[in-house]
Amino acid sequence: MNKILIKNARMVNEGAVTEGDLLIAAGHIERIGGEITASAGMDVVDARGLLLVPGMIDDQVHFREPGLTHKADMATESRAAVAGGITSFMDMPNTNPQTLTLDALEEKFLLAEGRSLANYAFYLGAANDNLDQVRALAPNQTCGIKVFMGASTGNMLVDDPRILDALFRDAPTLIAAHCEDTPLIKANEERYRQEYGDDIPMRLHPLIRNEEACYRSSSLAVELARRHGTRLHVLHITSARELGLFEPGTGDKRITAEACVHHLYFDDRDYEEKGNLIKCNPAIKSVADRAALRTALVDGRIDLIGTDHAPHTLQEKAAGYFKAPAGLPLVQHALPLALELYHDGDASLELIVEKTAHAPARLFHVAERGFLREGYWADLVLLQLGVDQEVRREDVLYKCGWSPLEGRHLRSRVAATFVNGVKVYDDGKVSNAAPGQRLKFQRD
Repeated sequence: MNKILIKNARMVNEGAVTEGDLLIAAGHIERIGGEITASAGMDVVDARGLLLVPGMIDDQVHFREPGLTHKADMATESRAAVAGGITSFMDMPNTNPQTLTLDALEEKFLLAEGRSLANYAFYLGAANDNLDQVRALAPNQTCGIKVFMGASTGNMLVDDPRILDALFRDAPTLIAAHCEDTPLIKANEERYRQEYGDDIPMRLHPLIRNEEACYRSSSLAVELARRHGTRLHVLHITSARELGLFEPGTGDKRITAEACVHHLYFDDRDYEEKGNLIKCNPAIKSVADRAALRTALVDGRIDLIGTDHAPHTLQEKAAGYFKAPAGLPLVQHALPLALELYHDGDASLELIVEKTAHAPARLFHVAERGFLREGYWADLVLLQLGVDQEVRREDVLYKCGWSPLEGRHLRSRVAATFVNGVKVYDDGKVSNAAPGQRLKFQRD
């Protein structure tokens, strides 16, 4: 593997923006300096006018493999991910079969090996009947345990209070929770069904899956975590009310929260244009909720940014309210979407790097990734600011073939992405290499 020298970059890292060069050797960052002289045989990348940042670590994706590969798979979605500046991802367990056993977990790692362009980890799913598998999980075996404390598929809704209590008490590693209150959602559905029948307008989705449904469930998760001292990570916070459950700042917190790019970008006014294409659970909510999420990124109540990339086919999305599945394909524009906060004046470049790279690495204890540091793996992204990138269907890399952002214009773009020192994306072209590795974790 040739050494790669990136010159003249503006590096955004650990709260500072500096000018300089970075040398990659044997898949790692060998040296960071003000000026590094190229030697014979080096590949030199002139990054003048570009930002150099650590790659995004996406803590929540649904790449649909195994069993749902008509929508997506490890190869297709990791190609899209690196185009969006994601160099590592953590995939969810609601596949077919569901990832509810340690054997199924290890089988997913085998599916990704040699096929994924980005680094990977997989959650073990919790259910009402697999507490023995949860207890047997080794703390560093993978990213964490996913618990659906709201509506889900199959038997992955954990709604037995005794099981929930035991899960939070006995979990050997981080719990990542989807929090919505199913009984309240069902009651809201019935209320609107009486008025509209099965043809419920999409604009009512955030009223059916409302802030109360989110708060009831997320407050229960936080209460259980505080009772048992559990390391809890609450996924895709969507409402201003929930933010009061979390502490500000960036200290050593046992309870943390995530916001997703679509909840930071869209609001309930977008249902008129996008309809089912932006149907997701929990729902995209009001302008005020979106503003509160953005503020919470700055004060630290929201600890990191993910995507919850969840592709479905256009045919599936074209169904009526109750039949159209929830979820959006998002990874291909992940970092440019996050950078919209910078262009809007709501977040600094340093903060965006903190929330997309540093914080995921730190909070999940990812080994040797998430920072521009000598000796760390060279998971890097070159970004260009101040451009007009129109999202067009013909440029979409997802297997599902569409994006909810079509017709929108983003003000930054990914110029190049490196995974383990390999350039996997370069100015619109995706490499045939698949250098992704199994993520390693360093937990006590």
